[in-house]
Amino acid sequence: MLSLALALLQVTPPRPVAPAPREAPALVVLLVVDQMRPDYLTRFGHQFTGGFRRILDSAVYYEDGRQDHAMTETAPGHSTLLSGRYPSNTGIVSNDWGVNDAAYPIVGGGTGAAASPLRFQGTTLYDWMLAKDPATRVLSISRKDRGAILPVGRARRDIYWWTNGRWGTSRYYRDSLPSWLQSYNARPGWREFLGGSWTPLLPDSAYAEKDSVGWERGGVDVTFPHRIPADSTVLNFRIIYFPWMDSLTLDAALEGTRQLGLGRRDGGTDLLVVSLSTTDRVAHDFSPDSKEVHDHLLRLDGWLGWFQDSLARLIPEGRVLYTLTSDHGAQDWTEASVERGKEAGRPTMQPMTVRLRNAMLARWGTNFSIFQEDGLLYGDTAAMRSRGIDLVRLSDSLAREARTLPGVYRVYTPRTLTRAPATDPQATLWRRGIPRTQGWFIAASAHDGYVWERTDHGSTALADQRVPIAFWGMGLRPARPRRFVSTTDIGPTLAALLGIRPTERVDGQVLTEVAPATPRHGPLPRGLQP
Repeated sequence: MLSLALALLQVTPPRPVAPAPREAPALVVLLVVDQMRPDYLTRFGHQFTGGFRRILDSAVYYEDGRQDHAMTETAPGHSTLLSGRYPSNTGIVSNDWGVNDAAYPIVGGGTGAAASPLRFQGTTLYDWMLAKDPATRVLSISRKDRGAILPVGRARRDIYWWTNGRWGTSRYYRDSLPSWLQSYNARPGWREFLGGSWTPLLPDSAYAEKDSVGWERGGVDVTFPHRIPADSTVLNFRIIYFPWMDSLTLDAALEGTRQLGLGRRDGGTDLLVVSLSTTDRVAHDFSPDSKEVHDHLLRLDGWLGWFQDSLARLIPEGRVLYTLTSDHGAQDWTEASVERGKEAGRPTMQPMTVRLRNAMLARWGTNFSIFQEDGLLYGDTAAMRSRGIDLVRLSDSLAREARTLPGVYRVYTPRTLTRAPATDPQATLWRRGIPRTQGWFIAASAHDGYVWERTDHGSTALADQRVPIAFWGMGLRPARPRRFVSTTDIGPTLAALLGIRPTERVDGQVLTEVAPATPRHGPLPRGLQP
């Protein structure tokens, strides 16, 4: 047994694909701004003075980055960022079938859904770093469980997320919170905002957006100032709706970096992942083009600048390598599109889903976990097949009905997706978005402007795919490459910068403007660029 343990520890370091930079970074930082559209940097760039300003001035910045797969949601998107692989290969099909796992309840006294990374398949940058250096440390923190969990993969390390009033984790990772996080949770934190208000950071003349739009927040509390609850039991749950949730996330990440000693090992590189979820929350409440989103991004710009300045004082000689991206983009709200005279709508597969679930329940005593989400109707097809249900006939019938929905112009079944040519860009996106282990019936694509009923992103529309991708620090020279790149390229590119390689085949490519090298494993053919 001892010899086996020693053998497991003595992993042969993978051969570097290229020389590492003159000086390896002490800390690699991945910043993820949930629902961050690249056009925000262009539209508001003249007002940015902090972290976003540094991207515009100092980064290798790809304006045409993409989450180039179907199901452009938070969980699938985060699963691509450091894995170098599409959701079809990470196993994460959607938010609802992402990290939720009843076997691993919340730890730390907070509340929230039980969660684990057990649906995630394969490895990430952290695993590749461990293969070279077993002492590599990681901290991942986010308001959302899936934002904290999925960029790191399955490693049982320091992974924390907001659990309604405090930072916590699940029993997958540990049985109790570390003492430093318990002490941090005892600080005033979000309670300092009790009874305050959210008012615009700049004079009204600085905002081109209307303050009051009828479809925002269902018509409730649509104008500034937005009052912050004075009752702590209410704000405990409502703080996530206000910009300061991102400042709390960055502050907790900085404290964790300090307490865990990230970036302060001699000759080693550590990893920090910070996923900031408030842009997504504000956009869902007020729309992606609202005055509230504009104001929130101005605040986030300042907080990101403060965070980088703080890390520069903490990490010796500022040896920090940054990358920033997002888990998905967003379309304009259909109401806004219609107001501008565009064709738009909100198709839904919910009625047909409910009928199918009810029919199966009546006939078989189970609904086979049938669910629909952003154009995908899926369920436990293996259990259905074992009962002799004709899935081909059922899928064909559902596809015929889905084609009648407003705005829908492509519908695939498992059989027709397999047969679709490589020149079909929608088929390419769905092939990348549906894990091979996932049972499903139909996958539908809608025209731009048609948003599936639950949200303002998630579709195959280009606006939902587009995200910024930026790298800066450690002597990288600023550049604005004018080409399409994928979020699956981030992991392999960071690996090349660190002088390591992925330990498995990847879908992404090394971005030569950042690190002129090619991964030994992969890339897989990217196919038709949509």
